[in-house]
Amino acid sequence: MKTRLIAAAIFVPIIFIVLFFLPPYVLAGLIALISAISAYELLCAIGGKHNDRIKIYAVFSAVIIPLGVYFGLAGIILPAVILILMSLLFVEAIIGFKTIRKITFPQILTTIFAGALIPLMLSSLINLKQMPEGHLLVLLPIISAFITDAGAYFTGMLAGKKKVFPLVSPKKTVEGCLGGLVFGTLAMLIYGVIIIFTTMNEVVFWALIIYGLVGSVLTQLGDLAFSLVKREFEIKDYGRLIPGHGGMLDRFDSMIFAAPAIYLLVMLIPAIIARQ
Repeated sequence: MKTRLIAAAIFVPIIFIVLFFLPPYVLAGLIALISAISAYELLCAIGGKHNDRIKIYAVFSAVIIPLGVYFGLAGIILPAVILILMSLLFVEAIIGFKTIRKITFPQILTTIFAGALIPLMLSSLINLKQMPEGHLLVLLPIISAFITDAGAYFTGMLAGKKKVFPLVSPKKTVEGCLGGLVFGTLAMLIYGVIIIFTTMNEVVFWALIIYGLVGSVLTQLGDLAFSLVKREFEIKDYGRLIPGHGGMLDRFDSMIFAAPAIYLLVMLIPAIIARQ
């Protein structure tokens, strides 16, 4: 617990500074780094010791996609990266078929997921940052994911009794999930109040409630999804990079679902509107 709180106290302010104060290219670099480490961690969790080369392909892809999104080239970069990545993987699979260097079809799909889909989903943060009032919008998925995680964790620890998915995530409880939903939604409303009193923007609170509910549900789904992978491959954490939290993917797994969801909601039902 102590290590977890200390790590959060160090990393959360750094992330806030990057998101709120620094220019979008710094965020793009950070997302590229997070994506690359997450891709590597995922493939280490499910890959064999003879398949280090596919990790290299995934890491390079994971770096290129966020940078392409930042430069407004996602429509070209994404299909190009997927095509090159898929071609390289199948060439490797054909050459190594039925040898010690073989690559299976599930490994090909997982590598594409790790090297292309994870960075694409996380790059939603870059899209938010580059929008008008982006320094405010980009905090929405961060608030949703982090407060939902914290609310679920502490509610489950203090009042959790009924296990929700014990085979996938043994410590998750119904009470914790509900606590995460409540705290995640309340955090969105509180953020709306802060925006009203500190900026000249209008806030649509009913839209923020939708952001909070959807963001919280998908935050918890993301956490469960990657817990499922850990259970299937019998690992505790994806890494040890962040003390008390595990690897990069352990910390940002929920963001993979929450960030694109909030980005889509911002596009469809704006909640923070700049006054003319």
